[in-house]
Amino acid sequence: MSLLTDNHYLASFIFYKILINSSYIELEQYESWQKMSFRNRCMIAGANGVISLSIPVVGGRNVKEVVKDIRIDNMKNWQSVHWRSVFSAYNRSPWFEFYRDELEFFYNKKFEFLWDWNLELLNWILKKLEIDIPIRFSEDYKKEISGAEIKDIRNKILPRNLEAYQAECPPYNQVFMSRHGFIPNLSIIDLLFCEGKNALNILKATPLDNTIIGSERWGTNPGI
Repeated sequence: MSLLTDNHYLASFIFYKILINSSYIELEQYESWQKMSFRNRCMIAGANGVISLSIPVVGGRNVKEVVKDIRIDNMKNWQSVHWRSVFSAYNRSPWFEFYRDELEFFYNKKFEFLWDWNLELLNWILKKLEIDIPIRFSEDYKKEISGAEIKDIRNKILPRNLEAYQAECPPYNQVFMSRHGFIPNLSIIDLLFCEGKNALNILKATPLDNTIIGSERWGTNPGI
């Protein structure tokens, strides 16, 4: 199965669970920008519960560009804010010191385009999880994709529907679990900081329910 997907910011557990069941992934770079998505947003768990980290983009809510041309608004101090949130949430996690310096590097490096930021983080995560999967890029935009071997999840993993896939995320130890209980489908860095080398085993721990891909729970692809 090949996977056609949007390019997320430190994507969620369910994203990577689908990814590891794919033969290769194709990142959609010619779709129009969609608001309220994980392209510029990720979720982590802090002392007071879930924290949504959002990257500001040039043009804000009125941006009309295709996704590969979206520019980050670096006039805002978002990298420092995000890193402080990550540090506060995970500095007591078992594997934080193991990954800290490498991840902090990204938050000290300026990126002009959101696409490049997300892609470099995706490659870093795949390396840390020891996942060897080819990445391709779309050559144009196709609203409808045909073929049983291609799974199209563009615009289908969204902040508004993430809770529907709790069953796909088996519990693991989290930093503030005693306070909030287990919170499923956070950013993949939650799993990485909490479980380290065991993260891939947890992603594989339960079989993927293939009926969720393309089911009504995903909603519809808004397209362009």
